Amino acid sequence: MLPMATSYDSPTEYIQHHLTFLTHAVAPGEFWAVNVDTLLTSCLIGVVAFGFMWLVTRKATSGVPSKTQAFVELSIDFVNEQVKSIYNGTTRLIAPIALTTFVLTLFMNAMDFLPIDIITTGLNAIGFHNFRFVPTADVNTTFALALSVFGLMIFYSIRIKGIGGWIHELFCSPFGANPILWPFNLLFNLVEYVSKPLSHSLRLFGNMYAGELIFLLLGMWGATGLVGLVAGAVLHLGWSIFHILIVVLQAYIFMMLTVVYIAMAHEHH
Repeated sequence: MLPMATSYDSPTEYIQHHLTFLTHAVAPGEFWAVNVDTLLTSCLIGVVAFGFMWLVTRKATSGVPSKTQAFVELSIDFVNEQVKSIYNGTTRLIAPIALTTFVLTLFMNAMDFLPIDIITTGLNAIGFHNFRFVPTADVNTTFALALSVFGLMIFYSIRIKGIGGWIHELFCSPFGANPILWPFNLLFNLVEYVSKPLSHSLRLFGNMYAGELIFLLLGMWGATGLVGLVAGAVLHLGWSIFHILIVVLQAYIFMMLTVVYIAMAHEHH
């Protein structure tokens, strides 16, 4: 993000402008609205990321691989090894699910490195006055991803244990099968079920939102003069280098939690 905060009347206006979504209301009220920028960016990222991997695998050779093919193969092997260390079941879709989750989340997080002020200036010129480029800084995106994982967890729980076994586990685990303990078991399990998508989504959202906000705060230094511009550029570079670790680490954590939750669904209590 290159700082260009001088075109705004106040720091508050600068931050509010960059933290406002391009929203389309589908029904009266603020709840029934769609963040168009999040949807467009997410779809574009999906096409680019997985289109790239498709092109690489299409041109893959069994001989000496190109540098691009070698990088993709190393990434796939890395994800596959992480899955094997956690998941002991027989379902072959877990590794592809983990890879999809990691790649999509990584590319979404990486949108934080775009020169947002330059791009925003261009979008303003064509009439898009509000547009956010980091889908994972939108809590709707992280909740959608987490709820998708939650749905997979429920699906595999029922598939492995059967609907009867799953219901029995809800009421009889972990305190025992005595009918007196059923309400306590159910309450305990409901709290556990609700906490998983909450922690899964809010962890990613909080880190990416904070990273985006710090970029904006550093960008405001450019409006304080030459010294502020130089200092802001130095701090901006330092934060960008550190943020690379955050972007990759958060994608890795999100992927690992996905595998852990699905692996837990295969366990019998």
